[in-house]
Amino acid sequence: MKGVLHLAKSVVHDSGNKLNVRDMIQEKKKTRSVTNYTEKFIPKILFGIAAISVFTTIGIVLTLLTETIAFFKDVPFIDFFTGTKLKPLGDHAVFGVLPLLTGTLISTVIAMMVAIPVGLMTAIFLSEYASEKLRRVLKPILEILAGIPTIVYGFFAFTFVTPLLRSFIPGLEPTNILSPGIVMGIMIIPMVASLSEDAMSAVPNAMREGALALGATKLEVTWKVVIPAAISGIIASFVLGISRAIGETMIVAIASGSSKNFTFDVTQSMQTMTAYIVEVTGGEAAAGTTLYYSLYAVAMTLFVFTLIMNLVAQYISRRFREEY
Repeated sequence: MKGVLHLAKSVVHDSGNKLNVRDMIQEKKKTRSVTNYTEKFIPKILFGIAAISVFTTIGIVLTLLTETIAFFKDVPFIDFFTGTKLKPLGDHAVFGVLPLLTGTLISTVIAMMVAIPVGLMTAIFLSEYASEKLRRVLKPILEILAGIPTIVYGFFAFTFVTPLLRSFIPGLEPTNILSPGIVMGIMIIPMVASLSEDAMSAVPNAMREGALALGATKLEVTWKVVIPAAISGIIASFVLGISRAIGETMIVAIASGSSKNFTFDVTQSMQTMTAYIVEVTGGEAAAGTTLYYSLYAVAMTLFVFTLIMNLVAQYISRRFREEY
């Protein structure tokens, strides 16, 4: 024992300087103290950073609520949500959100009718049929669509897609809801395809091999094994696509027009909630007026609509996850 203590006291570094045991213990205590302080301090920094997003969300909701309540002091709640006419200007202004809500829903449905089948089929090909080399080439090319500015999509819908559709649909108006809906679907395809492909690629290969060993074909494995196993992630991609379509602004602002029509005719000009917000903020709506407050009422409606849709989608996603 004495020999060990003597050896510890005479530890020599490569430089030739000696360190006794007491110095080594003091140095170890200092290092441990700094480490303990860091371990206690870092979680507080991370909590503060995480709290920024929470407080930001709370601030946005409080702002929307405050201004929306001021709007409903001038416009009855029932008239706003059941009114089929929206004439925000003039002495006899009428505020009904149904024309905007209809335009938003129709454009979203059209977009998802394009994005869901094309995006899902693309994901199936990339995950189950394409070789690894081909996948590495096609997936980045597909995701380039997600990097194109939405204003470019808007002018593409207005200057190319609409004239093209008018050659097949003579009654199509120069600004309509069909063209921007289709272009929004094209814009959302990379999101649906990429997220769905990631979900299907995460399915263990043992499940595929087991199904093939039982005599299933490649198509049967895809539709009866892979897709059910990845259905939660696939639904999540659909939900994100729908949220993206509902919140899209520039495409509908450019190509769908500003007519506040309450109609289900996709050939006519219609306005969405986001396009109305752009119109009001870009106009001369004085602060404190009913027109100004209507901006927040429409934004709050859009916020609640999106929130409810996401909650329902999460519920459906959990049910599918439990089933499979």
